[in-house]
Amino acid sequence: MFVCVTLIAIMSQQQKQKLYIRPAEKTDIPSILALSKIVYADFPPYTKAHLTGHINAFPEGQFVALYEDNLIGYCASIRVVEKLALAQHTWHEVTGGGYGSTDDPEGDFLYGIEIFVDPQFRGIRVGERFYQARKKLCMELKLKGIVFGGRLPFLSRKIKHVKTPENYIEAVKTKKIRDNVLSFQLHQDFEVIGVLKDYLPSDKASMGVAAHLLWRNPDRVYVVENKKRYGRRQSGTVRVSSVQYQQRKITSFDEFRQIVTYFVEVVSDYSSDFVLFPELFTLQLLSIENEAISPNEAIDHLTQYTERLTELFSELAIRYNVNIIAGSHPTKTKSGAIQNISLVCLRDGAVHEQPKIHPTPNEAYCWNIEGGDSLDVIETDCGPIGVLICYDSEFPELSRHLVDQGANILFVPFCTDERQSYLRVRYCAQARAVENQVYVVMSGNVGNLPSVHNMDIQYAQSCILTPCDFSFARDGIAADTTPNAETVIFADLRIDDIQRARHTGTVQNLKDRRHDLYTVVWKK
Repeated sequence: MFVCVTLIAIMSQQQKQKLYIRPAEKTDIPSILALSKIVYADFPPYTKAHLTGHINAFPEGQFVALYEDNLIGYCASIRVVEKLALAQHTWHEVTGGGYGSTDDPEGDFLYGIEIFVDPQFRGIRVGERFYQARKKLCMELKLKGIVFGGRLPFLSRKIKHVKTPENYIEAVKTKKIRDNVLSFQLHQDFEVIGVLKDYLPSDKASMGVAAHLLWRNPDRVYVVENKKRYGRRQSGTVRVSSVQYQQRKITSFDEFRQIVTYFVEVVSDYSSDFVLFPELFTLQLLSIENEAISPNEAIDHLTQYTERLTELFSELAIRYNVNIIAGSHPTKTKSGAIQNISLVCLRDGAVHEQPKIHPTPNEAYCWNIEGGDSLDVIETDCGPIGVLICYDSEFPELSRHLVDQGANILFVPFCTDERQSYLRVRYCAQARAVENQVYVVMSGNVGNLPSVHNMDIQYAQSCILTPCDFSFARDGIAADTTPNAETVIFADLRIDDIQRARHTGTVQNLKDRRHDLYTVVWKK
């Protein structure tokens, strides 16, 4: 019965997702075959027997990507021994003629047979998700790493200039030649350990050769590196980022889109799992028309952007493979009330909303903003999170309610006009981190919008806060910004450290609560 319930829960979760990776099943084979014929028009296509062989040989190593329930990608892997993985070999030798029949349960490396993606969906980082799935599997199985032969699709065009495949690879590594395939693989922390001769003769564009690529499992192999790797991080961490956003006059929604896309692309380049934008940073949109209207009319006008903003952030989350907490935006509810709502767009396509529970006196008076009445954790691929919009972080019951539901990270988008206002939020956020033994990420606005009433000046010093104990940053600050300067900060957070602190830390705030005396009860 437990297994049935678990499967139902997984299916229910996937139905809410636009894009997700799951293990391949035999019922997927017709769709995989159809897609392979589209992708490999110039190659001998896979057969049903090939794909059946993959799944039968090593079911855990085969993945499919689905977008709105349509199969858009396939990833196949087997296990091989180190002697074979690191030696010269051909694709047919290592894969058993493409059937995966050479899978060795005693193998110590994961070998990549194949990845292909529907050309219509190559802009939403499906390949990156497949590589992440492989790495996760490799670590779960405690293998030494991942190996495969990588195509060099422009080699035949450049061979007269570069003379050898080795020179071609070096030119790609030094960015003298642009090769999207190899550059992408290098960006995924693979290293070239050689060239595989006669790897796949039918690959005329690559002249039959391949780059011999290796990813080392950091949990199994200690690698001494002489050069710093761009954006590399330790395994077992969640990388969070916060955008300290500059308010400035803009002339169109497209200009706003360009600015936001720039920041999402930056944090994606640094392999962020989450990015947080500030509270009400979308008020910048009022500077487009710059009309002399009352504050409540301005906010009502701003609600007209809600649908376009949802589409924008959802599309960016999927395309750049990052979970976006899109600050907050005045949003009209079904009853006609206006609430200050945080839009959370996950990289699997799911979209969530978290209303601000407590509008500030200014929000209620100037903008007629009303408080929401729901506060729930949001399930993500990195665990449950919670969102507390600015003033809500000053009410300890709310954070305790989220942590009771399992939240390990709280995101606090804020908007404050001067230092005292900011410090109220900052000190309370730090208190929430200590009393709940939880990470807290803050993001605020800087700059000014002189023509926008009640949004004319800004003060912010965005930060990423931790509990105060031996496992964490010395001052309980994982990352901090320079006040009032547009910037982005990052921190790698270990969820295991949170769980360890709650059960074996110097103090154990959650564990030591007196449930016989008090509790937080959510009435709705």
